[in-house]
Amino acid sequence: MNPAVRYIPDLVYGEIAGFRPLELDLYLPSSPSPAPVIVHVHGGGWRRGSRRHPLPRVGADFYERLAGRGFAVAAVDYRLSGEAVFPAALGDVRTAVGWIRKQAADYGLDAGRVFLWGDSAGGHLALMTALTGAEVPGSEVQGVVAWFPVTDLAGLGSDVRDAGGTPDPGPESREALFLGAAAADVPDLARAASPVAYASAAAPPVLLLHGAVDDLVPPAQSIRLAEALTAAGATVELELVPGATHFWNGAEDVDAIVRRSVEFLHAR
Repeated sequence: MNPAVRYIPDLVYGEIAGFRPLELDLYLPSSPSPAPVIVHVHGGGWRRGSRRHPLPRVGADFYERLAGRGFAVAAVDYRLSGEAVFPAALGDVRTAVGWIRKQAADYGLDAGRVFLWGDSAGGHLALMTALTGAEVPGSEVQGVVAWFPVTDLAGLGSDVRDAGGTPDPGPESREALFLGAAAADVPDLARAASPVAYASAAAPPVLLLHGAVDDLVPPAQSIRLAEALTAAGATVELELVPGATHFWNGAEDVDAIVRRSVEFLHAR
């Protein structure tokens, strides 16, 4: 652990009867407070993953390095699909954002500069939270970074097929476990669980970064959301990373992707 970064683990941000406590870890920078905050949402197909395990290609010290660039980082866990189906995980991330705002003064955080950042399924949850923030007072954010996110659950299978991958339309697919049923069987729910359905001029600034040859969550997902946000008059930036598949495998310079993301948030 970087001695310049203060680490506060295992903070309970929410409690739901019948479930484990919902926890986050805080990484606080040494720079003068109040510090802007990144609420980081891990990926894992909504069914696995942990706040303690960032993407391998960004390194185990990922949160510390973000703190070294002046951001407080709240790495959050949420209920996985084996514990509860949609909208449980979305509610958890909203609760985490609200907790950060309420506790800001206690930890030297800037409640007026709270951002979301997530990858894959975490990118989906970050976008859902950001784009629906007006629906839940206290969960609004000032910007969101999403790496290779799912944005359109109903269209995911056909996008995977078009990208040369193998779609899984069955009841054990990641999206079916998340929704509680195959997306094709619950089209209204799949739409309600898709960020693309919430594109509006009121959206906070969005940065979408996606591997150009990703066939697990194809870039068509980010392209579709970027087009919808642009049409709605929102601020959105989209970059496709040449040669990169999911998890930034094949990307030549992952540090540059991180820098691009940090610069986007610093400008907000």
